[in-house]
Amino acid sequence: MKINTMRKQFLWPAFAALALSGCSVGHTEYSRTAMQHVDMSFTGIPTILGLGTLGSSIPITPEYSLTAAHVAKFAVQRVKAYHPYCDLAIIYHKNDAATLAKFRSSGVGDPVRMYGYSFISAMPVESSGTNLARTAIRNSWNKKPCMAMASNAGVVKGMSGGAVYNADNTLGGVIVGFSDEIKSNRSGKIVLKDVSLYIPYSDFQSWLQQNIGQAPRTGA
Repeated sequence: MKINTMRKQFLWPAFAALALSGCSVGHTEYSRTAMQHVDMSFTGIPTILGLGTLGSSIPITPEYSLTAAHVAKFAVQRVKAYHPYCDLAIIYHKNDAATLAKFRSSGVGDPVRMYGYSFISAMPVESSGTNLARTAIRNSWNKKPCMAMASNAGVVKGMSGGAVYNADNTLGGVIVGFSDEIKSNRSGKIVLKDVSLYIPYSDFQSWLQQNIGQAPRTGA
């Protein structure tokens, strides 16, 4: 799916609110591949995408995994660091070197594949789609100047903290939620409906490097 320059500019000043009701957007399906990219994170009380049962996390070093802050807050693993304004956290987790992600930034119009665990079935799932637009998110977990990427890839509760992969099998971001609609800040009109939302790697690269004490592994 291609989005021309004018449409990219139109969608930039948009605003999304994370959905707090409903179970999913788009289509997801069972995936053995998801187990190679994400782990299940158990939580003790209600969260945005995993109502008191589970979320997902991404192995990034032998000692640390990356997840959503609202998952890390109530997960059994200790938290290494929270992002200052986006819904992201680094948690302590022992990981196999073969499972560690390599990172690469992507942009609007690029294809993506999402991996995580379903709250409904507790099974690994995946979805595929396209990056549609950059958008602001404002809630208790995402504050100014946090920006997210909206995608038409499916998301089900429990996938929060899961992985967004690029076509070359590099990690492009972390799933933080979904939204029923995105409105233009200027006109108030709905410009997108039923989208998944994730924080792109380009927006947390420096924070990640500072907190894991090394440059993240990158791909082609």
